[in-house]
Amino acid sequence: MRVIGTVGLPGSGKGEAAAVAEAAGVPVVVMGDVIREACRERGLDPAEHHGRIAGALREEEGADAIAARTLPRVREAVRESDQDVVVVDGLRSTVELETFREAFGESFTLLAVRAPFEVRAERLGDRGRDDSDADLAALRERDAREIDLGLDETMARADVTVDNTGSLASFRDRVRAVLNADTPAAEADRTESTDGGSP
Repeated sequence: MRVIGTVGLPGSGKGEAAAVAEAAGVPVVVMGDVIREACRERGLDPAEHHGRIAGALREEEGADAIAARTLPRVREAVRESDQDVVVVDGLRSTVELETFREAFGESFTLLAVRAPFEVRAERLGDRGRDDSDADLAALRERDAREIDLGLDETMARADVTVDNTGSLASFRDRVRAVLNADTPAAEADRTESTDGGSP
């Protein structure tokens, strides 16, 4: 059984990678679901309090809190799945990366999805958001928050990197290649500079 984690900045294509996995029948565990559940447990709206509760969990339970709360969900998916791979969507920090590597050892692979700021801004605009200065500033702020958590360093330590700047079909093909690889880490050299698609 292999566990593949994904990491990337907003609009890079992590959601599309997860959709490719789900379409192939691969279980996807979303780390953000842990935060949404914690919000509901505290009687809060996840849409409004997601970031604050994520920070609170890390303060209360340690920097690895969200990863630690995600591990049981991953193990359950592994037990229940008839697939030989499970995807974990949404790693951010190196602490989270180390938590998963310690738990799954060589069975864990980190997939980084990269796209430049302008491409990501355009894609987020295509999702129904205006391509305004305010929205661009908001995306820069989101990027800064993610980077403050260590996302850029986490991406630098990925086993496989897909540049998601080309066609959607090409991107989906590259993600499927990682899902189907017997040794995903061996795909790194081949996928590092490949084109991908929009999320």
